[in-house]
Amino acid sequence: MTAFQPPPDDPEDSAHSPAERAAAASRSTWVSVGANVVLATTQIFVGILSKSQGLIADGIHSSSDLIADFIVLVANRHSQKEADADHHYGHYRYETAASLALGILLLLVGGGMLWSAISKLERPDAIPQVHVVALWVACGALVTKEVLFRYMLAVAKRVKSSMLVANAWHARSDAASSLVVSIGIIGNVLGYPLLDPVAAAIVGFMVAKMGWSFAWDALHDLMDRAIDEDEAAAIRRTLQETSGVRGVHDLRTRKMGDMIVADAHLEVDATLTVDEGHRIAVQARHRVMLRHRVLNLMTHVDPWIPPCASTQYSLIRPSVDPSRP
Repeated sequence: MTAFQPPPDDPEDSAHSPAERAAAASRSTWVSVGANVVLATTQIFVGILSKSQGLIADGIHSSSDLIADFIVLVANRHSQKEADADHHYGHYRYETAASLALGILLLLVGGGMLWSAISKLERPDAIPQVHVVALWVACGALVTKEVLFRYMLAVAKRVKSSMLVANAWHARSDAASSLVVSIGIIGNVLGYPLLDPVAAAIVGFMVAKMGWSFAWDALHDLMDRAIDEDEAAAIRRTLQETSGVRGVHDLRTRKMGDMIVADAHLEVDATLTVDEGHRIAVQARHRVMLRHRVLNLMTHVDPWIPPCASTQYSLIRPSVDPSRP
């Protein structure tokens, strides 16, 4: 049997290959590491000198980004391991586990920020006056984090990586937190000292909420959640457009990291031989794995009988007595 050759309009995209996705993840994450080292050091140092709890909280948030970045790097490396005797489908769920770890990390960091801010709000007389230099640092961090978010999200969408999307939105939460911190510092400088710890509390809530979202989504993926309807419909369409396939039913999917494992029942002409039906199934599987981020597709071939011939087919088909062994 000759190998199936995809038609010229097949959207085979090398950007979705494991190697390209790994390279893109590594590049964007190292950029994030460099930016967060500078931001965290500057924010915490200036926050201590300027007596801004909000800026210190923002610096801690940036430090948590560093931990998140290294989690992503480790997961990205391990998820590219080949399938082995213990992991027949590879190690792609390292990425899902990394997203879960990111979510839990954000929950812990956000909870710590809330606790610290509430403690300060209980003693308003002890809130110090913030120096205006903290405002300039907060504004600079806001711009840097927003640029970093847009860069990382663009890379994540290009290679369709939920782990990179999670890390990108972590950067966006940093940008939002820097905006809140800037407002709190402005209020403190203008004579409203409570606004600085209030800003820190808002940042803590935002971080915790983002962490819950990531952890919940990753938990569902670990429980074999199906892919979205649009992508499932696209896979079904590719199967139905395969020459010889008369119908498709019982298409089921589950996520394996950012890849997909699926199985489907293919209906082929009942008059075909077993070998011909097998060739059609192989061709359909190959097309799906070329066009979509499907790691493996298990197919089951069912006989398709034209409605007008169903009666005739039932007459010539050999009868089977279910009571006989």
